Amino acid sequence: MSRFAYVNGRFVRHGQAAVHIEDRGYQLADGVYEVWAVFDGKLADAEGHFARLWRSLDELRIDHPMSEAALTIVLREAIRRNHVREGLVYLQVTRGVARRDHAFPNPAVPPAVVITARSVDRVAIEAKAAKGAAVITVPENRWGRCDIKTIGLLPNALAKQAARERGAIEAWFVDDLGLVTEGASSNAWIVDADGRLRTRDTQANILRGVTRLTLLDVIAQAGLPVAEQPFTVEEARNAREAFITGAGSLVTPITSVDGVKIGDGTVGPVASRLRALYIERARAGAI
Repeated sequence: MSRFAYVNGRFVRHGQAAVHIEDRGYQLADGVYEVWAVFDGKLADAEGHFARLWRSLDELRIDHPMSEAALTIVLREAIRRNHVREGLVYLQVTRGVARRDHAFPNPAVPPAVVITARSVDRVAIEAKAAKGAAVITVPENRWGRCDIKTIGLLPNALAKQAARERGAIEAWFVDDLGLVTEGASSNAWIVDADGRLRTRDTQANILRGVTRLTLLDVIAQAGLPVAEQPFTVEEARNAREAFITGAGSLVTPITSVDGVKIGDGTVGPVASRLRALYIERARAGAI
């Protein structure tokens, strides 16, 4: 089945989609992105993703390409044209096309917008989540504004590749103090030895995860103890449970860190429960 991409105002066949060679995203990684999970053909956690998108654009002083209402229509059309019921939709906004120069174009040029959507096999994903997954740790080597969801992801790509080569699905960055900041494409969580949920606070150099934010509300409603508090690699290895969160991973249990089993090396009850509660919330609130 043919797939379609949205590129600067037009839907084109995915295989024919292209951007200009002097798009500043291609030349300078001068842009931002967002990824929405799609449940039943609808956008999950939509409000949080839009809020983060506008913030990222504002922090980089990139003009908003269109209103939220208009963008919602285009995102939904991308989902419809690609026949996605369960999947992901990707949005990228760059500063636009201009002669290569590090400084911003003067006068400003229109932002460039790309949207793609693809289906995922939820049944297969659930089966994998039920088994748990592994993570590795790598030194934190990213820039100081990881709160902006920029397309400049080379350290993340290298970390992901290192994880794949070691049979893991994710890499956790570890700062100079030995504290886990976040994953290459997810937020990191543990259930510590005292049974308390812990994840890094967003005042640190981490992305303000939308799935993370929704899950904090789910946790509060479930009455579980939680603290936005950093943890060390050693604390993660000695934790009762661990998991990651993100639009792609949702809530995925982690059963080992750097080859060391967490608990007995099986998926724990808290992560399993939170995954089910999050998916229930996301489906009910999707638009």
